Amino acid sequence: MNAVAERKSEWVSVCTKGQLIPERGVAVLVRDQQVALFRVTGTDVETGLPADFVYAVGHRDPFADANVIARGIVGSVGRDGQQRDTVASPMYKHVFDLATGECYTDPSARLPVYRTWIAGGVVYVHPVPVSTALVP
Repeated sequence: MNAVAERKSEWVSVCTKGQLIPERGVAVLVRDQQVALFRVTGTDVETGLPADFVYAVGHRDPFADANVIARGIVGSVGRDGQQRDTVASPMYKHVFDLATGECYTDPSARLPVYRTWIAGGVVYVHPVPVSTALVP
């Protein structure tokens, strides 16, 4: 298997982008991990162009120890001079940055962040979490 084919085989297809409702979460299984996907749309503050991004974070709320993050409320927080996409846990309302997993209400915890890739309208998630994600 060549290097490109090997790298592609690591990614897991989970759904189509069209199946994701903007500003709503959905839980998916990526190999043995429960992952929460969020499609966030709007306008890029810097360019003024339409934005449409799919985030993937761990589904388990570290404070409630329950798989509920996909049911959280999507929002945004102004931080470091820019708007950051967030999700508030439905259990204890802790707010997490969707790009980094950082918890804004209690920095002692964070969510694992997974890379996403969209090709041909299909959403792929890499099964290995990263400590920080690329900011769109």
